[in-house]
Amino acid sequence: MTYDTVVFDNDGVLVGRTRYDVLEAATEDSFAKFDVTDPDPDDIEEMTIGATPKTVGDVCSRYGLSPHEFWPTRDQTVAEAQYQEVREGRKTLYDDLDTLHDLDVSMGIVSSNQQATVDFVLDHFEVDDLFGAAYGREPTVKSLEHRKPNSHYIDRALADLDADSALFVGDNESDVRAAENAGIDSAFIRRPHRRDWELNVWPTWEIEGLDDLHDIVEA
Repeated sequence: MTYDTVVFDNDGVLVGRTRYDVLEAATEDSFAKFDVTDPDPDDIEEMTIGATPKTVGDVCSRYGLSPHEFWPTRDQTVAEAQYQEVREGRKTLYDDLDTLHDLDVSMGIVSSNQQATVDFVLDHFEVDDLFGAAYGREPTVKSLEHRKPNSHYIDRALADLDADSALFVGDNESDVRAAENAGIDSAFIRRPHRRDWELNVWPTWEIEGLDDLHDIVEA
């Protein structure tokens, strides 16, 4: 199998993941901006990872907040926390990203992180020229419906890149399912945080690093 397009998840694939405690603290700060100074820890957790339109609505209703005001603030606050992690060198590119410069295919990014965060990372590390399309979420409650495993943003990237035969590279089971939903192949990358992870999905490929893509794409 050969590919003319490779699309990547961002966090945990191209750039290191943001520590959970950083995201959690930013979420708590988001509540504080609405004068909610002692939110339930379970509500903080709900709004930190895996939020859905329903859970945002449920949590906001408990504090008399508007979901459409709270969530954009939460997204911006979490994005700014990640900018700081990048600036201070705690969130960095993986060393093997350099090997992508020699990969002769169209490339894109699809992340469930904020669009602003994806753009900041690419600009800060000056690698935006590598990718012909880069999609993250808009800062809206609606965007939560489009996160992987929904193929919404993958479909948009593939259209932008005029892909004929594409591969999606990710480090989560939702990435593999999103690729399946988009009708394309997948590669699960076993970064250190996924080295011993037992998969409940079946990716087309399993790789140890980005340099493995040369053998796959050029086969």
